[in-house]
Amino acid sequence: MVAFSSAEPTGTDESDPEWCGLLEYLLTARGFDFHGYKPASLARRIRKRMNLVGLKSFAAYQQHLESHPTEFATLFNTILVNVTGFFRDPAAWEAIRTAVVPEILAGKSPDEPVRAWSAGCATGEEAFTIAMILAEALGEDAFRERVKIYATDVDEDALNTARHAAYQANQVEAVPPELREKYFEQVDDVYFFRKSLRRQVIYGRHDLINDTPISRIDLLTCRNTLMYLNAETQARVLARLHFALNEGGFLLLGRAETLIAHGHNFVAVDLKQRLSRKGLRPSWQGHPSPQADKRRSPRSAWMAGSRARPWRSAQWFSWWWTPTGR
Repeated sequence: MVAFSSAEPTGTDESDPEWCGLLEYLLTARGFDFHGYKPASLARRIRKRMNLVGLKSFAAYQQHLESHPTEFATLFNTILVNVTGFFRDPAAWEAIRTAVVPEILAGKSPDEPVRAWSAGCATGEEAFTIAMILAEALGEDAFRERVKIYATDVDEDALNTARHAAYQANQVEAVPPELREKYFEQVDDVYFFRKSLRRQVIYGRHDLINDTPISRIDLLTCRNTLMYLNAETQARVLARLHFALNEGGFLLLGRAETLIAHGHNFVAVDLKQRLSRKGLRPSWQGHPSPQADKRRSPRSAWMAGSRARPWRSAQWFSWWWTPTGR
């Protein structure tokens, strides 16, 4: 029997063998690599679970995980914090509807594919928000023919929820009534996103830190994910996101995140809404390039004639009945 210290854990760096052992165990036992997360934030979330089960040391908690496998799901839900919603941060979605999507469509032929990626999609609300905006812009027939929306997360439980596309009434309150009636089917108190459009949303497990990025993306949303990563891992993930985008492709981050330190990779389009556009060329800053994953170099030139321009603000409450060009 291994003796565990009852002392409160004090370190969360490489000098703490119990901390390092727990992270390694999470990686080998469940395939979750948390080494790139900010140690203080990660340790705070893990200690929250430790306190609830009455344990004080990381080693004791590791033994608890070994003997209580169901604890993994609860721990990961605590760490990953799946906070999402339809049209969350409405002003950002207004900018996407009025400026980003028209710009993307203007640069494509009528039969050219449109590809979006919701990275860290949680339970799917963000991916279906993108779907509704694109369906409104293109019309449903063109949407089904042209659009692919990739929705990824490391949380399998969240992905399973997303695949069912079933939401309670309080979860769809932020969806404008006209869109709720148009894109959801109500069964009792549950709202199901329409199956005929749901097929264009492809869900899958993907680790932004370690997995090969999806490519040829026109619109990429990665919100409130980078904030949990340390600076080195943030730079590595941003390089992968840069690689994933088409020339002139758009990136939406969370309100608490910024690309100021990486301005040479992305051109800021709307700093307030954290909207940026793929810049001239990536700078890997000594971090592993996605070239090693894809075995080919990312394209570095801007889309001909592409440009970032300031956008006029619009009233959110008016957009859903504004006629759109189709």
